[in-house]
Amino acid sequence: MNEIKVLWVDDEIDLLKPHIIFLENKNYKVTTAQSGTEALEELKINNFDIVFLDENMPGLSGLETLQELKEIHPTLPVVMITKSEEEYIMEEAIGSKIADYLIKPVNPNQILLSLKKNLDHSRLVSEKTTSGYQQEFRKIAMDLAMINSIEEWTDLYKKLVYWELELENIDDSGMFDILESQKSEANNEFCKFIDKNYSKWFQQGAEAPTMSHTLFKDKIAPIVENEKTLLVVVDNLRYDQWKAFEPFLQSSYKKSSEEMYYSILPTATQYARNAIFSGLMPSEMEKLHPDLWLNDTDEGGKNMHEKEFLEAQLQRLGLKLNWSYHKISSLKQGKRLSDNFKGLKNNDLIVVVYNFVDMLSHAKTEMEVIKELASTDKSYRSLTQSWFKNSPLLDIIQEASRMGFKLIITTDHGTINVKNPTKVIGDRNISANLRYKTGRSLTYEEKDVLVAKNPKEIHLPSITMSSSFIFAKSDLFFAYPNNYNHYVSYYRNTYQHGGVSLEEVIIPFVVMDAKK
Repeated sequence: MNEIKVLWVDDEIDLLKPHIIFLENKNYKVTTAQSGTEALEELKINNFDIVFLDENMPGLSGLETLQELKEIHPTLPVVMITKSEEEYIMEEAIGSKIADYLIKPVNPNQILLSLKKNLDHSRLVSEKTTSGYQQEFRKIAMDLAMINSIEEWTDLYKKLVYWELELENIDDSGMFDILESQKSEANNEFCKFIDKNYSKWFQQGAEAPTMSHTLFKDKIAPIVENEKTLLVVVDNLRYDQWKAFEPFLQSSYKKSSEEMYYSILPTATQYARNAIFSGLMPSEMEKLHPDLWLNDTDEGGKNMHEKEFLEAQLQRLGLKLNWSYHKISSLKQGKRLSDNFKGLKNNDLIVVVYNFVDMLSHAKTEMEVIKELASTDKSYRSLTQSWFKNSPLLDIIQEASRMGFKLIITTDHGTINVKNPTKVIGDRNISANLRYKTGRSLTYEEKDVLVAKNPKEIHLPSITMSSSFIFAKSDLFFAYPNNYNHYVSYYRNTYQHGGVSLEEVIIPFVVMDAKK
């Protein structure tokens, strides 16, 4: 360990000689000062890693010294030591951003613990996290060989995200590379699981997860029947992104439950989100609501009728509610809803669809500056977190808490950072999405895709009699042979959705209670 320099400020410093000898034996270099003035002089000429500061000293008090010290070195950790347990002194010290607070008499081990907590924290956490993941790695590897149920895949994905969030804060990039490799292996196995089981989930009496088209009936309706509810659907929100901004809700809401549900295929907005609001699969929407449903090759917006779909579903479920629907696609729309939100206090259900994360993923494809800011999953999470912290959506949620509304946060599908191209050929009516294709005469690499030759089996509409669907596996994306290299370099390392991956399919459904 490199020698750590400690400045210890106390007007009775001679009484602390045993403590100082103890620290020096532990390889800490301790400089002493007997007053605030002497300490500030030391700080002007020497660099220190941490300061222990007595609160009760003649001349400059500890709090006065702290204030001047912070002006000289705003980031230097300071541990306040005091005989007093008066609350106002603690509040003053904490308000001045001290690193720790100790009450006299202190023993050497308390001092050592404070040093380790404040100076060795990152290393100790990094070592513990690395050790924890190394043990978990073997367990996850064994689970992958045996996993064969909806619940097991949900648990495994949550575990992978947990370790991804833990490892992003440590310095050992090798561990992160191992996790990425394990996530890739998990995605390959998950694609096999979906290929084998997805079509079975639609058979009568089959054991199926909650999916897009059953989410409202199974999970949301029982809540809104009994409590005033704000339902927020954040488009394109992955589980790791939800975990990144969850802490910002803790002041206004407490979590009642956190579940995962499965997006239908394709994991694309026009399919999955319309399925949530209609309570129907796409082929049923096409049949029952031909005036509201548009296929991939039809002209016009594909998610223009969510309100009408929801209205029809509420009638079908016999739910007589006072409700409203709001789609937010810009900062201006978000602020307008935030400003007028109190006017919705008599509603039983307020539905807010927020499109920011989807816009962010598209912007990453089209704008170089966003590519720089969101070049990895870690930075993509960070950007989502920064947006949420400063968004009208957070204001809306906080106001809903004050109004006593229950909160549901969910999404329609996730997204994945695509890295590897796979070639596809089709006629000019083939759909444009990079993660799924539908049309006639599709030519593709069989090992890279899940195929639905008969779309009706998985309740998808057929554009023509001979249309099929293909879904890209894991982190693949479809590229045409024409102008192949340009196409690949443009879309590689962008966030896409529509295919089959843990990130796109297994998505959060969170219920929260307003804090009184």
